[in-house]
Amino acid sequence: MVGKPMGRFFQAGYVLIKMLALGMLLNLILIAAHASPLPLPAMDGPLVSSSPIQFPAGPLGNLELTGILSGLGLWQAHPVPGSRSNWAGISNSQVFIQNTHGLIQFYLQAGAYEIPALGTPVLSVGSTLSDYYGAFPQAYLKIVPSPDLSFIVGKLPTLAGAEYTFTFENMNIQRGLLWNQENAVTRGIQANYTAGPFSASLSWNDGFYSDRFNWISGELSFSLNSANTLALVGMGNLGSTRYTSPATPLYQNNSDIYNLIYTYASRPWTFQPYLQYTYVPRNTALGIAKGTATEGVAFLTGYHLTSHVTLAFRGEYISSTGNTSDGALNLIYGPGSQAWSLTVTPTYQDQDFFARAEVSFVKAIDYVPGDAFGRGGDFSAQSSILIESGFFF
Repeated sequence: MVGKPMGRFFQAGYVLIKMLALGMLLNLILIAAHASPLPLPAMDGPLVSSSPIQFPAGPLGNLELTGILSGLGLWQAHPVPGSRSNWAGISNSQVFIQNTHGLIQFYLQAGAYEIPALGTPVLSVGSTLSDYYGAFPQAYLKIVPSPDLSFIVGKLPTLAGAEYTFTFENMNIQRGLLWNQENAVTRGIQANYTAGPFSASLSWNDGFYSDRFNWISGELSFSLNSANTLALVGMGNLGSTRYTSPATPLYQNNSDIYNLIYTYASRPWTFQPYLQYTYVPRNTALGIAKGTATEGVAFLTGYHLTSHVTLAFRGEYISSTGNTSDGALNLIYGPGSQAWSLTVTPTYQDQDFFARAEVSFVKAIDYVPGDAFGRGGDFSAQSSILIESGFFF
């Protein structure tokens, strides 16, 4: 019994070493016609993607290719049911192919990925792919009739929240507590319009990946200047949806979500505080006896210590309405529960290589025994340590 965990540890380390070697080989092989970095996949920093490799593709025009290969190691105290205290494996093995010119464009993201989030189970890569968004988590056709107007249709990134879905896109490795109330990938159609400092997006989609197209999402943003942006986001289910899956939680998929997001980005600093309100209305047909809300606030910041080293910090607080005796829903750690979290993530990047570590702590307040941390759900806190490293190409 003592030897098995060490064997798994060394086996995982061997896998990570092979991945890093493969990444170095890819970087040597794929030295071709490089262009400026692309806007997709969207990245909040501090990580910066490689310049794309351009190649002709006949009637598809000149395509641009980028990618990432990375591994992740994790340890956490009091893992929730269905999770484990330590894990190591692939966090990203993805390629991104796109055409960014002309009337008809497209974006295709393909490969394997992990989506670690605070207070949630750690899944195998295979389970993540089968339970969530498959081997093509984002893929869409884009029609651009003019520089200020575009339409996209397919598997789209959500408009909700201030954090993107995949590890490399964000300041922190893990997604936060507020992110757990938001959708991540939707199937639908979206219109985007820009007029000077204003931009707007409107989407008809399937919410939490339900394949039932009854959600409307919208975003309005205003750029005060090159460093300051304010965004207002609103979305919700116009009807009701009984279907559930790991990617489609019943309560959240029948909710409304609102965000107010402020972003300041001017090196060496990035500040991104935001507010979030969600509401699941009463729906007796779905077994929802009482409407329940969550209110949350988060503060994300990053600071470039040097040209290669960045320190990121995230602090969050979220609360839910109701209590155990009034029929309120369990949206966090039991009806009426609250939680806060702190996450610190130092990052090192040198050209296409990166390595980062992360320490996080989550504290549940007014939790219901059985709904918090640990195998029995009766621990009030969880701490985690993560290391992620890899290459862009």
